[in-house]
Amino acid sequence: MTRDLSTIVKAYDVRGLVPSELDTDVARALGAAFARLAGGPTIVTARDMRESGVELAAAFADGVTSQGVDVVDAGLGSTDLLYYAAGTMDLPGAMFTASHNPAVYNGIKLCLSGARPVGQDTGLRQVREDAERYLEDGLPAFDGPRGTVSQQDVLAGYAAYMKQLVPGIEGVRPLKVVVDAGNGMGGHTVPAVFAGLPLETTELFFELDGSFPNHEANPIDPANLVDLQAAVRRVGADVGLAFDGDADRCFVVDERGELVSPSLLTALIAARELAKHPGATVIHNLITSQVVPEVIAENGGTAVRTRVGHSFIKAEMARTSAVFGGEHSGHFYFSEFWNADSGMLAALHCLAALGTQDGTLSALLAEYDRYVVSGEINSTVADQGAKVAELAAKYSDLEQDELDGLTVRSQDGWWFNVRASNTEPLLRLNVEAPDAATMRRLRDEVLGLIRA
Repeated sequence: MTRDLSTIVKAYDVRGLVPSELDTDVARALGAAFARLAGGPTIVTARDMRESGVELAAAFADGVTSQGVDVVDAGLGSTDLLYYAAGTMDLPGAMFTASHNPAVYNGIKLCLSGARPVGQDTGLRQVREDAERYLEDGLPAFDGPRGTVSQQDVLAGYAAYMKQLVPGIEGVRPLKVVVDAGNGMGGHTVPAVFAGLPLETTELFFELDGSFPNHEANPIDPANLVDLQAAVRRVGADVGLAFDGDADRCFVVDERGELVSPSLLTALIAARELAKHPGATVIHNLITSQVVPEVIAENGGTAVRTRVGHSFIKAEMARTSAVFGGEHSGHFYFSEFWNADSGMLAALHCLAALGTQDGTLSALLAEYDRYVVSGEINSTVADQGAKVAELAAKYSDLEQDELDGLTVRSQDGWWFNVRASNTEPLLRLNVEAPDAATMRRLRDEVLGLIRA
C-alpha cells in the first residue's frame, strides 16, 4: 500500500512526529525527490539541535546523493543561517527543524536557489508524490556517479553578513541585553553575531537541547517569556530578546520587562528601512496594528496589506519589490535577505535603533504606541462560514473586506477581523481600537455574537 505523506507534507514545509510519521526512510525518499525537483548539481543543508535531526539529515543526504547531486552540509544552524547559505551560494536548501513544536516533532523546510520558498504550488506537492512512489517502488536508478557530501561552516560568514545589513549596529552605545534562546538555535548564532559589539549579554538557556527542558521555544506564548521578563528586571537590562527553536522569529521585551508588540517592532523597522530606501514599499499582514501603515506613510513609503501567512508576505514582496515585511506573529522579512524572514535581523535593527540614541526602548517606541489591541482570541465554532456571514450582516453598515476572513472597520478608528482556522473548527478574533474601553466593548460584543 502506498504510504500517504499528506499528513506531514504541509502547505509550505514538512512537519511530523518522529519516528511514527517522519523517519529515515521518509527523509531518504524526500531527499531523492527534492534532488530531482531542484535539478542539481548541489543542495545545501543545515539542522537545528533536535537529536533526531542528525539521522534524518543524513538519510536525506543519502537520498540526494543517490540521484547524482552533491550535498554541502552546513551542520548546526538556524533557519535564517540556511537561507543565508542558500542565498550566498545560490543553491537549493533543506533545513531540518520543527521550529517551536515539541521535542517529539521534526521537519524539513525546503527552498530553491536564492532562498526562494517551496510550497505546494511551487514543487512541494511534486516532492510528496514522488517520495510516496519511491517509498513503494524504491529510489529511482541514476545512471551516473553518486553525489558527494562535504561539510562547510558558514556561521562566521552569516554573522558578518547580518551585521552588514543593519545600519548603525557597529556603532551602538554599550547596552545590557538579556537573550532567551529557549535551548534553541539562538544559543548557537547569537554569540557569533554579537561578538565584537559593545553588548553585555545575559544568556538564558543557550545550551542546545532539543528536549526543551526549561520551557517551549515558542515566544508567542506569554508563558514562555516569563523567565526573560524576570531577568530583564533583575539585571536592569536595556532590552530582552527571545528566539523560537529555529531562531527565525524574535520577540522583544523593553527595559520594564514589558512585551513589545510585533506591530510596534514592524513600525520601527519599517521606518529604518524606508530611511535606507526612500519611497519604497513595505508589506504588512492584516492583523498588524494600523499604526504600521500609518508609520509607513509618514516615512514616505507605500504600504501593502496581505493575508496572514509567510507565503503571502513573500509573494507580495516579490511582486511589489518591497524592502521589508512584518507580521503580528514575530516574522520579519527583508528584501536584502532574499525576501526571507530572520529573527536575528529584527533583533539587530532593534538594538541599532536603541543603541544609536540615549533614551529607553519604551520611550523610543512610545510614538508608535497609538492603539489598544485584544490579541488573538479563539472560539470553537462548528459552522465558521455561517457565523462570519452573520457578523457581516450585523455590521453591514460599516466598511468591510474579505481579504482574509472578514474585516470590519469603523470611522471611529476601531476595527476587528474574524477568520477561520485552516486546521481546526475555530474562529480567530482580533480587535483594535484607539482606547482600552472601546476595545473591550467591541471585543465583548463580537465575542458574544460569535459564541451565541
